Amino acid sequence: MARLNVNPTRMELSRLKDRLELASRGHKLLKDKQDELMRQFISLIRENNELRNEVEEKIEAGMRSYSIANALLHDNYIGEVMTTPSQSVSLNIDQENIMNIRVPQMNFNYEDTPDDISDISYGYLNSNSELDSAIEQMLDVMPRMLELAEIEKRCQLMADEIEKTRRRVNALEYMTIPQLEETIYFIEMKLEENERAEITRLIKVKDMGD
Repeated sequence: MARLNVNPTRMELSRLKDRLELASRGHKLLKDKQDELMRQFISLIRENNELRNEVEEKIEAGMRSYSIANALLHDNYIGEVMTTPSQSVSLNIDQENIMNIRVPQMNFNYEDTPDDISDISYGYLNSNSELDSAIEQMLDVMPRMLELAEIEKRCQLMADEIEKTRRRVNALEYMTIPQLEETIYFIEMKLEENERAEITRLIKVKDMGD
């Protein structure tokens, strides 16, 4: 590790010791932040995985019902049903501060949400139970999909912050702090060497005077 290019003076030594103390304190704070971020990130990842599995299972069930309905019903009829929205969703995004990370807090407002499958406006004459089931399952999974989108965005932002914090921790731990320690050691050795040289010179002067 190359030491800093500074003058070996007591003033510079004091300044570097202050920098080392500040760097060490900053390293501890950042390491604590990194550990807490990792704890919250792992918890969020578990929640994300559980929710994703739930959403995927419901989508797969809905798609199975849709595949059967698609095989039994006319394509034009299914296309008409699927292109007519049964509900609308408005989104308000607030921000929540987690460890100095601004993460989204999504609030979804469902408008014209059908209370049950019977409120969906399409006729039963050309329909069948598989299509009813597919639409009902997709309506049921929509809120969970939106919740999953929020959690995954939070995971992404926290992962980015963890990586930034990790780089800063490593820079302090493996570069800044060792560099300061080596420079401080060099200056202390240089000052001691100068002191010994000065003492030797004074002894010689004294001997010459005697």
